[in-house]
Amino acid sequence: MNKLSDRVNRLGYSQTFVMSNKAREMKANGINVISLTLGEPDFDVPDNIKQSAFDAINENYSHYSPVPGFLELREAIVHKLKRDNNLEYKPTQICVSNGAKQSIINVLAALINDGDEVILPNPYWVSYDEMVKMMGGNSVMLPTSYVTDFKITAEQLEEAITDKTKAVLFSSPCNPSGGYYTYDELKSLAKVIAKYPHVTIISDEIYEFINYETKTTSIAQFPEVYEQTAVINGMSKAFAMTGWRIGYSACPEWLAKACEKVQGQMTSGANTVAQRASITALKTDPSEYKYMIDAFKKRRDLVYDLMKEIPGFKVLLPKAAFYFFPDISHYIGKTLNGTEIKDSDDFAMFILENAHVGCVGGVSFGSPECIRFSYAASEEELREAMRRIKELLDQFN
Repeated sequence: MNKLSDRVNRLGYSQTFVMSNKAREMKANGINVISLTLGEPDFDVPDNIKQSAFDAINENYSHYSPVPGFLELREAIVHKLKRDNNLEYKPTQICVSNGAKQSIINVLAALINDGDEVILPNPYWVSYDEMVKMMGGNSVMLPTSYVTDFKITAEQLEEAITDKTKAVLFSSPCNPSGGYYTYDELKSLAKVIAKYPHVTIISDEIYEFINYETKTTSIAQFPEVYEQTAVINGMSKAFAMTGWRIGYSACPEWLAKACEKVQGQMTSGANTVAQRASITALKTDPSEYKYMIDAFKKRRDLVYDLMKEIPGFKVLLPKAAFYFFPDISHYIGKTLNGTEIKDSDDFAMFILENAHVGCVGGVSFGSPECIRFSYAASEEELREAMRRIKELLDQFN
């Protein structure tokens, strides 16, 4: 007898953590592995944010907060959304959660019935498809590629929408591609979705500040879809606060109340000390933390120059986030050192075992011809990682 639920049996493990755990095991066995697997800034939390956490402890913020978060934090989020995104929200439209991942799950739990469809443009963050499965929904994948800059068109989106479509879920800037949708591209997508009031947009904007070209546009800026859009964001990427677990959603009132109801039965309010520190982070001028983005840009340029020299890699220059997502279809179907490369997961494992560089295959991102590298690492590690991969693959070209 299988004691586990069908819901759990439908889920897969995160390939990101599979590869990072494998890299850790190899390191523990004395192998010099450079792991470029996890999407985590390698900076320390800024001092003013840490000081706010110390102050919160000393001021005895040790009791439950309201389920959707402290009012002062929700007001700070409202101010941030107006300052940075030109979006008008009220505190009652904000729900603060235990990370942006929970914010997405709250929204999906509030929306999805068994058999409902959620459109996912490929590539997508590894957890999106699994979250949809968890809620009993079905993912509808829209293919993109290196050639299309990993972005869908309005025509693709319109063809995919049916009576069963409940949501469109995507990230911009995108994990894993490092691209983002421009104002005009989002406007064309918004025009399509506005025709279908039964469809909700779930816009994951967690990487908005890590943008090397321009200010990121939120699709919620378009009035015709404002009431159909859930904006997802959080503290982990821009403020290097991954372990503090603070995310938030900004939604139409009806959906915000539903998210609060879901969260109230799951976890209640998020960590109170982290909430107080987040108030300081959001109230600080973003320019104070720009040194992290500048460092990421320098690393991006370094890796791009080195990765272009790796045989069989087709690589785009990422415009945002801190990932490269090269197309490695040149190697799919080949046998390298006795290893059959059926897809990019096989290739990622081959790179780890032979070059001792950890990356993540693209199968769980919906792109089995690509692999993801995080460049949230030191320049020394990045240079050495690219050198090892090039030296390995030069043998087969």
